[in-house]
Amino acid sequence: MNGTAHAAIGAAAGYVVANTVHASPSTTLLLVGIGSVSGLIPDLDIDGKLRDHLTLSHEVVRTVAQIIGILMIIYSFYEGSPKEKWLGIAIGISMTAISAKIRQKHMLTITGIGVLAGGISLQELWLILFGIYILIASFVSHRSYTHSILGVIFFGFISAKFEASLGIEGVFYTCLAGYISHLIADLKLLPFNKRGIKLFLPISSKEI
Repeated sequence: MNGTAHAAIGAAAGYVVANTVHASPSTTLLLVGIGSVSGLIPDLDIDGKLRDHLTLSHEVVRTVAQIIGILMIIYSFYEGSPKEKWLGIAIGISMTAISAKIRQKHMLTITGIGVLAGGISLQELWLILFGIYILIASFVSHRSYTHSILGVIFFGFISAKFEASLGIEGVFYTCLAGYISHLIADLKLLPFNKRGIKLFLPISSKEI
């Protein structure tokens, strides 16, 4: 199933939750949006369709990192003390060299680090956990752990903290319903799916 269908099903789940909790029109719109995004989250894995849409082009990040590295070298050479000069130059050269190796496949990991850092800076537990989720997802194969019961439990915990942070009723159930709807839609039991999901990892790797 493609991303548009997953997003639509997630949005429908958000609408159902909004009606169940008798949400206001503005809250209903918010829950529909959250459900739509949650319906896409399981595809944030190493080969998932959402990966390249979420992350920046690796060329942009690589260029920015190289510019910062070069500027650090120049600044350290002219402004730093003897000790700071060589340390700054070494860091600048290292940044330039490492950034040259950045590829698109690394961007999801970099995004996870950015989200994690943002969560720490803002002191938002849900954002910290979501950064950890993205980091883990960037190393697992498609339709594996993000499409498993473990993925549901972890995302459910993130959702609970997200609702607590927003203080809006229905956010937790919307996130969870959107996420689970993705897994159901990817089941091999459905006639239009050639592949299934490994729901019971790590106990079983059988696709269902």
